[in-house]
Amino acid sequence: MKYINDDGGRSAAGKKGVAGDCAVRAIAIATGTDYQKVYDAINLMPKTKYKNKGTSNSRTGVYRSTVNLYMESIGWHWVPTMSIGSGCKVHMREDELPKGNIIVRLSRHFAAVVDGILHDTHDCTRDGTRCVYGYWMKG
Repeated sequence: MKYINDDGGRSAAGKKGVAGDCAVRAIAIATGTDYQKVYDAINLMPKTKYKNKGTSNSRTGVYRSTVNLYMESIGWHWVPTMSIGSGCKVHMREDELPKGNIIVRLSRHFAAVVDGILHDTHDCTRDGTRCVYGYWMKG
């Protein structure tokens, strides 16, 4: 899978340093929405604790449940590619993912894939072996 280094507009929004903002970056890239707008919207989502680990935060990490709420609110739908005990069926490979703009959920990471090209701050494909739990797509 081809890879393009893309921060989703993070630096243009004046953000600096290391952050756990992969969900915000992926959403901004795949939806074409301004990074700061997504950043602010995520921080305004309902604050429910996740397994006593805290709440979602655009800078330090966004939990799956918060991403689900946000993506549903903008009309995107979830396509699961793996279930408990099913094993990995879809990998980070262009030929295993649909065309168009999608947000993939990986182990401890979200990333944008646009027409089979990974847009992220690093190559998270593990040479095409990384398992995709599912993805968000418009419509």
